[in-house]
Amino acid sequence: MRFVRSIRFRLTVLYSILLFVLAGGGLLVTYIAVERTTDPQAITKRYEAELIKRRADGTEIPLGTMEVASVQEIESEITLRTLNAMRTYSGYALGGLFVASLGIGWILSGRALRPARSIARAAQDIQATDLSRRINLGGTKDELRELADTIDAMLDRLDGAFRAQRQLIDDASHELRTPLAVIRAHLDASLKSTQASPAEQTRAVEVIDRATSRMSRLVEDLLATARRDAGSLADADVDLGAIAFEAGEEFAVLAAEKQLRLDYRVQPSLSMIGDHDGLRRAVGNLLSNAIRLSPAGAPITIGAGHSSSWLWIAVADNGPGIAGEDQSRVFDRFWRGPQNGDGRTGLGLAIVRQIVESHGGRVAVFSRLGRGSTFVLWFVVPGAAPDSGPPTSNPL
Repeated sequence: MRFVRSIRFRLTVLYSILLFVLAGGGLLVTYIAVERTTDPQAITKRYEAELIKRRADGTEIPLGTMEVASVQEIESEITLRTLNAMRTYSGYALGGLFVASLGIGWILSGRALRPARSIARAAQDIQATDLSRRINLGGTKDELRELADTIDAMLDRLDGAFRAQRQLIDDASHELRTPLAVIRAHLDASLKSTQASPAEQTRAVEVIDRATSRMSRLVEDLLATARRDAGSLADADVDLGAIAFEAGEEFAVLAAEKQLRLDYRVQPSLSMIGDHDGLRRAVGNLLSNAIRLSPAGAPITIGAGHSSSWLWIAVADNGPGIAGEDQSRVFDRFWRGPQNGDGRTGLGLAIVRQIVESHGGRVAVFSRLGRGSTFVLWFVVPGAAPDSGPPTSNPL
């Protein structure tokens, strides 16, 4: 039965049994104490005494006989009868107490579980498509209040995650729709048309190739975002200096093709706990942007070091720079500046921020138009507890 399986019923029975056992134990101790400090026995020996009336002149008149007993035997008999009465009425009292405790326990447990019912009703009304409702349980700061506050905090995180997920899906759908429309248009206009010239078909193939490349980059970036959101990547001991050199080696050929020079400013002993591949991808995204935007012959600096209770790794270029009003937006998903009109997905820097923040770090950009940009990734030194945020100055 659902009634029997309810917490309220079980609490009522538990409280009643505990009260019954305590009361019964108290009465039992009292009964044993009285029994052992006295000698309760029934009167087993009876004596007959002759009743005589003595006159004033000294003569005696017999009045008959009566049964008598010693004072001690009478006291034992009284004690025995008292204990028997105590046992009988204690049984009645315990039975009544158990019934009363069931009713009182039912009422009190209902009052105690009222916040739990409020939590259950609120949880039932909350849907995955609408996580805006909260329990907001008032009253005393007890365990149930802490449970309700914990659930509200969890709902806040879920609501934010669902909103970000929906926004990502909407933005990704929009970004994928554009190259698909381009591919469809050139297929219909040139490749499927019998009147299209070879030059038009060649140009259509080039446009389709660029569109598919853009879609491939977008899919790869979306997969990287999903993996970091899922938290399925294992963390281990990593060295930021080694990551800086590895990322530089991966992009050395691309830099050489544009006649760019990679300079390293790496300090030793920069160990931390993190995802090696994820951190290398973050630095790689910064290097990719630096190589793409830097003019031929310019240097690109890759640095890593520590400052106070923070470790850092940075990439500096001599590209066009970023306007002050755009610097707070460069890490947003699908944001593109004036220099990003070459088919980029707009997810590269967003992935950088996601990777860094998943390691408990911060991202920063220092840039001026026409003077290049420096992107810095800050991480807390293992075991340190900084009282403030990372330094606000450019470490390079």
